[in-house]
Amino acid sequence: MKEAAAQRLIFLISLLFWTSSQVLPVRLTVSPNRSQFFQYESVTLICEDENRPDGWTVRRNTTRDARTHCKGWGTAAGSTCNMTYLLERDTGVYWCESRSGSSSSSSSSIQLSVSGGSVILQSPVLPVMEGDDVTLSCRARNPTHNLPAAFYKDGSFIGDGSSGHMTLLHVNSSDEGLYKCNIRGHGESPSSRISVKEKPSSSSEKPTNISDSTVPPGPGSSSVSLPVLLPSASLCVLVLLLLLVELVAYLYRKPKVMKEEEERMTSLPETSGRSRVNRRKPNQEQEML
Repeated sequence: MKEAAAQRLIFLISLLFWTSSQVLPVRLTVSPNRSQFFQYESVTLICEDENRPDGWTVRRNTTRDARTHCKGWGTAAGSTCNMTYLLERDTGVYWCESRSGSSSSSSSSIQLSVSGGSVILQSPVLPVMEGDDVTLSCRARNPTHNLPAAFYKDGSFIGDGSSGHMTLLHVNSSDEGLYKCNIRGHGESPSSRISVKEKPSSSSEKPTNISDSTVPPGPGSSSVSLPVLLPSASLCVLVLLLLLVELVAYLYRKPKVMKEEEERMTSLPETSGRSRVNRRKPNQEQEML
């Protein structure tokens, strides 16, 4: 009985630690959903965490500053950072970090590029899912209509887009690399890296398409996060409750079982003695007769 109870406790403790490691991490959401911007455009960065919605701040590294938080270069509102007047010096790496300043509690980082030129490449904020179709858009600063564009990967020409768009079908690891585009008569865009992550077997996510429209924050926006296997906050609490119930029940049963065992052991000699006396009594009566 003791061994079985101990095994159940070990199992519940292991399950508790496993589910705790699957808690949804903080992720950085970008709106509009792209990694390149023209000067003077706007962007909103949001640290999303369902467990601590206001416990995060956006930080960045650029050529001019390191690990500075939103209040120095944007407008902070809770865990949201609004940048309404982008400049080339805002090009850099951005991430979410705990307000306590612990660098161990942070999201994955993203690269944002701000161009003072005439052309940008609208590509997804990293990463994209293996098997998805990814649409790239080449955009001029002041176009009267969608212009033909040439697209390049790692410096090599990969195709033309008559309306300024090109779709990568069913992307995989071989599609990873630096992409840029060129519109004749307008110029060339900066380069942006596209990485591809392995698709979970149970995933049913929709393809990632990038267009000129602004994607509202939330599930529809691109984000960077660690793999999420379970929305396990509630499961973690349930396992903890089961663990406490099992522990209390075990501690309650232990003295009771020991007491019953002690009473049984102490009663055995007395019962045996009475039995022997009862067996001898008829013989003694016969001898007396």
